Amino acid sequence: MKYYAHSENSLNVQHALSKHLHQTAKLAESFACKENYKPIFYLTGLLHDLGKYQPEFQKYLENGGRRGSVPHASWGAGYARLLRIMEASFAIDGHHKGLPDNSAWKSDTVPFYRGEVPSFEGIKQSFIADVKINEADITKPDFLNFEEKSHREIFIRYLFSVLTDSDWLSTEEHFDKDTFEIRAQITLPIDDMIKKLEKEFSEKSKDGEINQLRNKARDEVLQKADMPCGFYSLPLPTGMGKTLTSIAWALQHAKKNNLKRIIIVLPYINIIDQTAQVLKAIFGEEWILEHHSAYNEGENEDKDNYFLTQQRKKLACENWDYPIIVTTTVQFFESLFSNRPSQCRKIHNIAESMVIFDEVQTLPKEVILPSLRMLQDVQTIMKTSFLFCTATQPAFEKRQGFDGISVIYPLVDDPVEIYRKTKRIEYHLLNELNPLDYKELIDAVMRVGVSSLVIFNTKKAVLEFYNSARNEGNWVVKYHLSTAMCPSHRKDVIKKIRYDLKTKKNILVASTQLIEAGVDFDFPSVFRAIAPLESVIQSAGRCNREDKLPDYGNVFLFKVQDGGMPDKTYSACAGFTEDIVKADISQLYTHDVFAQYYAKVINLFVKPDKYGINNARNEFKFKTVNDSYRIIQNATEGLYIYNFSDESRQLLHSIEHKEFLSRDDYREMQAYTVQVYKHFIFQNSAMCKPMPQGFMIWYGNYDPETGISVAPIEADKLIV
Repeated sequence: MKYYAHSENSLNVQHALSKHLHQTAKLAESFACKENYKPIFYLTGLLHDLGKYQPEFQKYLENGGRRGSVPHASWGAGYARLLRIMEASFAIDGHHKGLPDNSAWKSDTVPFYRGEVPSFEGIKQSFIADVKINEADITKPDFLNFEEKSHREIFIRYLFSVLTDSDWLSTEEHFDKDTFEIRAQITLPIDDMIKKLEKEFSEKSKDGEINQLRNKARDEVLQKADMPCGFYSLPLPTGMGKTLTSIAWALQHAKKNNLKRIIIVLPYINIIDQTAQVLKAIFGEEWILEHHSAYNEGENEDKDNYFLTQQRKKLACENWDYPIIVTTTVQFFESLFSNRPSQCRKIHNIAESMVIFDEVQTLPKEVILPSLRMLQDVQTIMKTSFLFCTATQPAFEKRQGFDGISVIYPLVDDPVEIYRKTKRIEYHLLNELNPLDYKELIDAVMRVGVSSLVIFNTKKAVLEFYNSARNEGNWVVKYHLSTAMCPSHRKDVIKKIRYDLKTKKNILVASTQLIEAGVDFDFPSVFRAIAPLESVIQSAGRCNREDKLPDYGNVFLFKVQDGGMPDKTYSACAGFTEDIVKADISQLYTHDVFAQYYAKVINLFVKPDKYGINNARNEFKFKTVNDSYRIIQNATEGLYIYNFSDESRQLLHSIEHKEFLSRDDYREMQAYTVQVYKHFIFQNSAMCKPMPQGFMIWYGNYDPETGISVAPIEADKLIV
C-alpha cells in the first residue's frame, strides 16, 4: 500500500508520506546547533507524522472530510514516550495544536504508553517498512543530560521550533515549490559588513572631545570581540554611539564564534525605524529584515530585485532565516514563551545568533526573572550570545535574593571616566518637589526662556498642561505628543519638532514618556515629572544631547497636583526616586546609580516573577506559560482613526469591502491606528464600529493637535 502525507498539489502529485518524513527529518537535522542534537532532531522529524499511517487518515486524504477529523499527532508522540524520548514526544504532540501542559501531554500519550491502542503495533510496522529503517535504530539518545529542568524545557521549545519549521517547509515544497525556492538562504556577509562599517567610521569627524571619547570607547570594546558566547554589557551614556559600536562588536564576535545572524531587539517601533534606516544606509537594503506590525516598505527603482527581496523578507518573518533582524521586545520574548507553532517557528533561528538588546531597562520588572532565566537557558542550550546596551544598565546579575545572570561581562573598562567626561546637563528640583499647579509650572517653564520639553507620566496630565499653555507664553509653536495620536500623526509632529530645533525656533513640547528612548531630540531645557529613575535619566538624554550649548543643559524635576501615575509599581518606583534626589541629587551623575536603584526597587516593590512562570516552566506547563507571560499586561485594542486625514478615509474605503485583509493592508492601517483600553471602547461605543474583518473603526473626534478625543464631532464628518 502507498501512504501519503498530503493531498495532490497543482501538478496532481500526491505527497508520499515516507518522502515527507525523511525530508522533514533531514531539514530538522540541518538546524542543529550542536552535533549531539542531530540524532534526536532527525528522529523527531521522522516520527512526527507516524499517525498518518492510520487507514482512516489515508481514507480522509482520498475522500476528503473535516480538517483535523482524524487526529494523528498523538501517535508519534506516544511512540516517542514509549521510547522514553520525552523531548521528542512533547514536540510531536504539539506540532499542530501547540505545546501542551504536562498533564495534557500525559493524557494524549498514556493510551500508547499503557498498550491501550490495539492497532498501534500494526501501524508502527507500516511506518517502519515504509520509511525503511530498523526498529533497533530508533532508540533513546544517551547524550541528552540537562543540569536544570529549565534546560530541558528550552530544549523542547527548540526542538518544537525545528520540527514546526521543517514540517512546514517540506509541505510548502510540495504545494508551492516556487515559494520554497525563493527562500534561498542568505548568509551573513560578515567580512563585507565589517569593511562597510569601518568605512562609515573613517568618514565620521574625529574632532572634539566627544568624538575622541567615542573612538576610544569603540576601540576598547572591539578588543573584547574574540571572547566566547555569553552575556555582555555596553553601558555607554547617551550620545556615545552605542548603536554602531554594538553592531561593530557583534560582527567581530559573530565572526570569531561562527554565529549565523544578528538580531537587534528594541522596545519601540520608532527606534526600530530609526535603527533600520541607519543599517540599511550602511549595509544595503537587502540584508536587513524589520519584523514588526507597522512596517511597510516603499517602492524601489530596481523593481525586479525589489520584489524578490520583499518576498524573501515576508517569508523570513515566519522563521527569521535572515542575516540581520530588527524586531521588538514583545515579538522576541513572547515568541520564546509561546506554545503556538506559528509563533515558535522562529525560535530555532535564535540559536547561533548574536542578540543585541537596546534600552533593556524597559523590560517589565514583574517578569524580569523568567525573562533572564529564559535568556540563560537559550545561551546554554542554543549557542547564543547576548549584549545589553543602554545608558541605564539594570542590575541583572545574580545576587542574594535575586536569581539573575551569573556573569555579565562589561565591554567598557572605565565607565566612571566616560560618564564624567560626557556630563552635559545639570539636574534641578523645581519648588523642592512640592506639588505645582499647571499655571505655576507654565510660569517656571517660561522663565527659562529657551525651547523646552515637558514630560509627564500620563496622557491626561499632558493634555491638561497643553490646554493650559495654549494661550500662554511667547513660544513660536507648541506641540503635544502622546499615544492618543496615531503613528502617522506622531511621526509628522516629531519631524516638525526636529526642524524647529534645528532652525532655533523657540518651541514648547508637552509629551508623555514615549520620547524617552529612540527619539533623538536635543533641547536646551527639559522638565520631567518625578518618575522611576530610568525615565528620569532617559529624559535627561533629550537635553543638550549633542553638547552644543556653551554651558550645561538644564533638567528640572517637578511634581504636579493630581498628575497621576500609570500603575502602583510605577508610583512606588517614582516615590523611591524622589527620596534619592531629595537626599542627594548629585547621585544622578554617577554611572552606577541606576544599577543600585534597580536592585533596591526589585527587592522592595516588585515580585520579579509575579505570575510564577519559572515554576511553570520547570513543570513543563507550556500552555500555562504561554497564557501567563506578557510584556504588555493590560489588554488594548486598536482603533482605526477614520477622521485623521483624507488618506485615512481613502484607505478605509479601499479595504472595507474586502472579505480578507492582507498583511500589507494591516501594515498600512497601523499608521492610522491608536491603541486604547477596552473600557474606552465600552464607554464610547456609539463612536466605534466593529468591522467583519476583525478591526474596529473610530468615527468619533480626532483633534489635529492632540489626537483621539471624546469631544463632540460635527455630524457631517460621520457621513461615509
